Amino acid sequence: MQNALQFLKTNLRWLGVGFLLTFASAFGQTWFISLFAGDIKAVHGLSDGAWGSLYTVATLASAALMFWRGSLADIVPLSRLAPAMTLVFALAAVLMATAQSVWLLGLTLFLLRFCGQGMLIHMAMTAMGRWFEATRGRAVAFANLGHPASEVVIPLLTVLLIASIGWRTTWLGVALVLALVVAPVLWTSLRHERTPQGMAHSDSMTGLGARHWNRTDALRHWFFPALVPVLLTPGFIGTVVFFHQVHIAEVKGWTLAQMAPGYSAFASLTVAASFLSGWAADRFGPHRLLPLLLVPMGVGVALIGPAENVVMWYVALAIVGLTQGMASTLWGGLFPAVYGTRHLGAIRSLGTTIIVLSTAIGPGITGMLIDAGIDFPAQTLAMGLWCLTLAAGSIWMARRLNSELAQGAL
Repeated sequence: MQNALQFLKTNLRWLGVGFLLTFASAFGQTWFISLFAGDIKAVHGLSDGAWGSLYTVATLASAALMFWRGSLADIVPLSRLAPAMTLVFALAAVLMATAQSVWLLGLTLFLLRFCGQGMLIHMAMTAMGRWFEATRGRAVAFANLGHPASEVVIPLLTVLLIASIGWRTTWLGVALVLALVVAPVLWTSLRHERTPQGMAHSDSMTGLGARHWNRTDALRHWFFPALVPVLLTPGFIGTVVFFHQVHIAEVKGWTLAQMAPGYSAFASLTVAASFLSGWAADRFGPHRLLPLLLVPMGVGVALIGPAENVVMWYVALAIVGLTQGMASTLWGGLFPAVYGTRHLGAIRSLGTTIIVLSTAIGPGITGMLIDAGIDFPAQTLAMGLWCLTLAAGSIWMARRLNSELAQGAL
């Protein structure tokens, strides 16, 4: 405990930057934007299908831009990039508050998803991976606390604001928070970069073969292609579970109010798993966590199918939260350990693109299955089997990677 407090005290400024970036990313997350869905659809005359399609296209476009420009984290100092992206984020919030046409709404969604779901998280995890080495897992875990913190604080406050000042004015408030609070705090905190620097000048942390890998080399190596299904799965399942919560309530005969405590269970276990996996990654190596990653999610999501009592919903979300907490920490530590830090932004942007892609395609695929007569609880059984199958395959991945890391071989 004393060592943890000393670590926090010594690195509070840098850890705070990561926390603030992940916390502020909430304004571009699906769960936040969905709070305004009813008003947006009513104002723009959109059906559920049209709204979902527009959202999917905007998210896919943001994923494409992440793939193309995520390497900015290797080129532009974080002291300039983080405040600049936050101001773009604020502009997107202003556009959401003022958009009068569907095409402008689409552009707004694209910017919100690119900044929130993409760049702010990408910058936070790239910085933690580059700034910390021996304590990288704990640093990533602390930075990721911004996610559950925002999920606890922001939803209720947002609902109250919408009711009192209206949804458009609430978005203007979001813009003011980003422009007048988040951006200045980031600029002030990053005036003096941490060593190693928050850009690709440090050669101190190499990956496999004692070298720094670029994106092309990573794609040619067996590990990244093998990792893609594992990268896709937590985002896909985590998104659709929340996206279809109303449908689940209708199928099960529950109310949303009855289901609400499940989110507290989810957030609590996410935080616990994040810190525990951060310690384990520092102690044993992040690659050793791969076989464990999808086991809780597989068990948890499969419980939704046969659940009759709403208490099982709480249990299911809590268990799914274990994987979500592990995943955020694992990716933050695994990429620098395997590929080094010189091109970390470019390689992480590839991983982030895949994760964002999974959040885009998930609602569409599961929604079509629901329309075809396969309700979501029935789908969860197949999702659980998928997770456990990937977990078994990850044992081979972890063993092979461990051998290469130990031998320094390619």
